[in-house]
Amino acid sequence: MSSSAPGGLEGPFKFPNSPEPQSSSSSFVVPYIEEERPESPAKHGLDEKDFEKLVLGSDFVDESNVDEDCNVAQELKKYKYNIFVLSSAGKPVYSRYGNEDKLSTLFGVMQVLVSFIQDSNDVLKSIRCNGCTFTFLSKGPLILVSVAKTQQSDTQLLSQLTYVYNQVISVVTLSRLTKIFEQKCNYDLRRLLSGSERLIDQLLVFMETDYAFLLGAVRVLPLAPTARDDISNIIVSACSKIKNLVFALLIANNQLITLVRMKKYELQPSDLHLLFNLVNSSESFKTAESWTPICLPLFNPSGFLHCHVSYLSEDCQACLMLLTVDHDLFYTLSTAKQKIVETLRRKGSLKDINDALALKPISASELGIYGLRHFMCKSRKHPQFWSSRVDTPYDTPEEVEHLMSLYQNLHQHVHHPTRPLKLCYQQMDSEIMLGHITAEYEFYFTFEPLVTKSDAISAAGRLPSVWLKDDEEKKKFIFTDPTF
Repeated sequence: MSSSAPGGLEGPFKFPNSPEPQSSSSSFVVPYIEEERPESPAKHGLDEKDFEKLVLGSDFVDESNVDEDCNVAQELKKYKYNIFVLSSAGKPVYSRYGNEDKLSTLFGVMQVLVSFIQDSNDVLKSIRCNGCTFTFLSKGPLILVSVAKTQQSDTQLLSQLTYVYNQVISVVTLSRLTKIFEQKCNYDLRRLLSGSERLIDQLLVFMETDYAFLLGAVRVLPLAPTARDDISNIIVSACSKIKNLVFALLIANNQLITLVRMKKYELQPSDLHLLFNLVNSSESFKTAESWTPICLPLFNPSGFLHCHVSYLSEDCQACLMLLTVDHDLFYTLSTAKQKIVETLRRKGSLKDINDALALKPISASELGIYGLRHFMCKSRKHPQFWSSRVDTPYDTPEEVEHLMSLYQNLHQHVHHPTRPLKLCYQQMDSEIMLGHITAEYEFYFTFEPLVTKSDAISAAGRLPSVWLKDDEEKKKFIFTDPTF
């Protein structure tokens, strides 16, 4: 469905419904499924020395014979995951680690690799060498490359590169980016992105620590439906007469409290993640009302929305974001914000939010299901999810990273592009992992290693009746759809 953009925004708006996961009659998976392996560089006749410069820190490189630039690249070998962004002309744009200027040779090699394959009428997607996976994404005038020593699938690595690309677009817009490089192909994009690198830095940390990106969903702050409806109605009442206000959302601690939208327009999870990341990336939002442009690529990649960002009050650290196509609405939205806060306080809604934030998520052990350590639940109809508290033995950064890798592995098998599964059982070294897809929800479980397959599958079938009762379900997910 396409609609005309409000307020003269450039480009069409497309608002697809949330995609339904593919169904499958399969109900069981062996512990490991061999995936199609990325290509070897030798297939395309790549010069080995040039490729060695791309393989950051692997033993494939003879460190005694590398030049100065490659020695700089060797410093990156200690990192498990790195991201590079460059222009199609080979100009450095961003490196998660290291100084872009000192990695100019490395960026040049990346550009040559991509161009070499393009000259063969092919697209370079990924290469695997000595435990490293190199994933490439060419989008218009930009090339994005990840170097990962992890067990993530190509699809997951590509998704992360797409998020980084969208973060760049959120700052410059696609139309402006395209125009700049059409006029000057060797333009240094760092001029436009100066000061915005922190957004990409924070996004990468966000993706490594929050399951929202893996699941393609947003986490919802558990609230009684009546309390959430009161908050939504207060926002609607204060903002319904403001022309060209497209979205109003209230968030706290990376959790969505409510989202009110203009009729016909929707926000997809990846755009919401960019808004969450914007708030996470700056402490200044906590001290003063702010006015910032942001492009939301799935909403409209060619135009800016103007966002009024402010925290509700010193005694309630929820953040209100009001997005409009009108760049002159700051004072109007500031007045609306004050009205919203006054009404929220008068009706006790600020206390409802604070009480919800003070409550820790339940622990999986509290459900009385033998051997259950952790679980997640995603609504198939609504792009929202909820997860239990992360407890022992996942109480160190290393163990949290380990748990994330387990879920990444489980998720890639459940949502395999050619062999999707409704039930996936994995016996790992220290855990039992189980994915269970029902008509309404996706469940992902972590069990103790001694739990039998039959007990794990039985627990997966019983959990909805134990945990997802009607009143709890309505607290953990937003089923209403308030509009202006």
